Amino acid sequence: MTDQGRRKPLSVLAAAAGRTITGETDPLITEITYDSREVTPGALFAALRGGYVDGHAYISEAVRRGAAALLVEQAGEYGVPAIVVADTRAALSPVAAAFFDHPSHELRVVGVTGTDGKTSTSTLAEAMLARAGHRTGLIGTVSIKIGDNVLDHETRQTTPESLEIQRLLRRMADAGVEWCVLEATSHGLAMHRLDDVRFAIAAVTNITHEHLDFHGSREAYVAAKTRLFEMTRRDGGRSVVNLDDDGARSVLAACDVERVMTYSLSDPDADLYVDDISLNISGFQGKLSTPIGSVPVRSPLLGGFNVANSLCAAGIALSAGAAIEAIVDTLAEPPIIQGRMASVDEGQPFAVVVDYAHTPASLEKVLTLLRSLNPTGRLIVVTGSAGERDVEKRPLQGAVCARLADLSVITSEDPRYENPRAIIDAIAAGARDSGAIDGSTLSCIVDRAEAVAFAIDQARPGDTVLLAGKGHERSIIMNGSKIPWDEAGVARAALRARFGSPSS
Repeated sequence: MTDQGRRKPLSVLAAAAGRTITGETDPLITEITYDSREVTPGALFAALRGGYVDGHAYISEAVRRGAAALLVEQAGEYGVPAIVVADTRAALSPVAAAFFDHPSHELRVVGVTGTDGKTSTSTLAEAMLARAGHRTGLIGTVSIKIGDNVLDHETRQTTPESLEIQRLLRRMADAGVEWCVLEATSHGLAMHRLDDVRFAIAAVTNITHEHLDFHGSREAYVAAKTRLFEMTRRDGGRSVVNLDDDGARSVLAACDVERVMTYSLSDPDADLYVDDISLNISGFQGKLSTPIGSVPVRSPLLGGFNVANSLCAAGIALSAGAAIEAIVDTLAEPPIIQGRMASVDEGQPFAVVVDYAHTPASLEKVLTLLRSLNPTGRLIVVTGSAGERDVEKRPLQGAVCARLADLSVITSEDPRYENPRAIIDAIAAGARDSGAIDGSTLSCIVDRAEAVAFAIDQARPGDTVLLAGKGHERSIIMNGSKIPWDEAGVARAALRARFGSPSS
């Protein structure tokens, strides 16, 4: 059944939300939307309260466009029936699940959470499950995959709203997908986007410093991540946990101890461990120890953090019943992960790398890795921080860059409605406190294209330039607008401006 052909009585959707209808009719609902511009006759319009707009202000427009009913937080005379709830975003989850006939009950869903590494881990896990012979789906930061069909993910929400989650899972179930790997963010968990998803497996990479602007405290941030494991245990699912990270270990109390698989780079007593590990510019190799045996493993993936991501993905695959051969083969030939340690090569005599690293912890990992791969050349980093997000991490980012890079170029990332210069100043303050010197080891440039060009112009033969924070993203958000952006493309243009085109 297509989305367009789906119909549900409003009373059924109201019952899913634990409410009754206000109004005298019980119309058949043909679609659900929270964007009044997308309302078609027969739709249920959900009035969500957001950071910038309140959907209740668009009720009259939705009714004018033909909305058959409303999901609202305040009773009123709307001219159409309404479901009145305390929190429309929380109610949208069970309503959407009911409308799409609970698709997560027809396939198995893996939730991957963590501050860093979600995308790499999810992509590897999906590839392992596919290599094991399963029809798979993926919902993540970079893309959405339904079987063999890959869609770009343009919303900038790693975990979409519950309505999109349930719609995508229904499309996957109808397409015969057996396993869906889903990136479960703390925002998604706290904002009820995943409330009505049944998880077969939950995995955590790490829990460090991020999103305190939204959650208010580290404890609330950890609690949001832990909710994934509480939900998974409730539904009889399995868990995969990183023993090397204090934050990740904290979720163990929420797991079923009989259904947990642990992994570690330092503890050989973990369920998953790589012994005799060798890390170099070609990747890593060693002996992968698992509960079902040990096998040699080799991968072109760079850095210890990618070994950890690989172990997490392997834990997911093993928990799903995949053969160990599928894990080994996937690691030997891993999928390309857009915007993660991506090289930009225009024939220049130095390295340029694009990576999504945007937290103090991820920047430290990537900078440390690049330093180890090129210990003699200078390391130049271009970085920024998102506006209207965690302000506490900004000076921490600056400190990491000052400590590990030879030149830090602080620039814009996604200012949103914040003053870009104020964000840059906060990052630069942390860099100065850690010894960075303006005009020598520290430069502040508001325009990101200018910052990238400046960094590339400063690079000498044998150096490495890291462009951090944007990765795969296709826009810069500023003053309510999305300005088209291509980090690798901007770097290529800067390289050609300095050296000419490769063919010239």
